[in-house]
Amino acid sequence: MADDEGMPDFEVPVGLFQDLEDLKAEVARLNAQVKGLTDATDDDQGEAFADDGTAAGDEADGGEEEWQFPPFILLLDSPQYDDELRALIEWVEGVLVPGYLAEPSADARWCPMWFEHPVAVARLHALWLAWQELTDPATCGYTGPSVWHRDHLDPCMRELRPSTGPFAGCTKSEHQVEHRMPGIVPSAWNRADS
Repeated sequence: MADDEGMPDFEVPVGLFQDLEDLKAEVARLNAQVKGLTDATDDDQGEAFADDGTAAGDEADGGEEEWQFPPFILLLDSPQYDDELRALIEWVEGVLVPGYLAEPSADARWCPMWFEHPVAVARLHALWLAWQELTDPATCGYTGPSVWHRDHLDPCMRELRPSTGPFAGCTKSEHQVEHRMPGIVPSAWNRADS
């Protein structure tokens, strides 16, 4: 076999193929990110052409909308803030609380009214944005969830849940908002206004 001359005779470990697939996914994600950044730069430079009646969405032949990065929640005004907060509450109550939060304690606090703490809203929104990106195998490969746990979930919980964190006063009666220890996290939509 002349074609096999010069090729080493060994079996490739299965893990190597998985690593290769992870690398391919990472390259695809980075290419998409670079394309998005260069398109955004091109759009900024091409604003002068917008006055001639050409809309940015009309440029693509396929009529495909260009994906935009979600804005940080604290930079939004109502009603966009309210919509983003509703979606965040759904994720926190549907994924984070049941899947990751153990019973609150003096060392690991949690506030059922977390959405009234701007620091918690900011950190949990950032955590949710990272979760959206890092749990999609098309953009992050198979290692994304591990990266999310290590780089995002664990640091966020270390900042939110200690006895000196933003929920420190939530079990004390002198806190500015009446808080209670959570048994079940209440829904923001069903909360009775005082």
